[in-house]
Amino acid sequence: MKCPYCNKKGSEVLESRVINEGVEIRRRRICKKCGKRFTTHEKIAGETLWVVKKGGARESWDREKVKRGILRAIQKRPVSMDLVNDVVLQVEREMRRKGNEEIPSKAIGTAVLRRLKKIDKVAWLRFASVYLEFEDLTDFEKVIEKEIK
Repeated sequence: MKCPYCNKKGSEVLESRVINEGVEIRRRRICKKCGKRFTTHEKIAGETLWVVKKGGARESWDREKVKRGILRAIQKRPVSMDLVNDVVLQVEREMRRKGNEEIPSKAIGTAVLRRLKKIDKVAWLRFASVYLEFEDLTDFEKVIEKEIK
């Protein structure tokens, strides 16, 4: 492990902690050369998930891309980052449990929507407007009216 400060190899682990429901390990380290402390995260390397887009293009699963979409939807809403990270983790687990190497992007969007609906209705509607490609106000009205019933 190279130190992010002095770029020298050799560090000592001060503390290890399991996080993200056992999927990740957070390690607190100290550089043997400069003495500065830094944190590393280790994740289990799983099989690569491929996302199949609407047009048929394929791209590798990107947890950060899912997170960015959720962050746009929750902007200025009372939703914590811990909750966002939990949603991303839950969606990724759901996709991996399907056992398929290729996941339709629609399945990811649906999984995010299902979770956002329980957390914050405004964020859910914002995400839905992009995911379901609303074109005008009537699309919003239809979804809201369906939600009320």
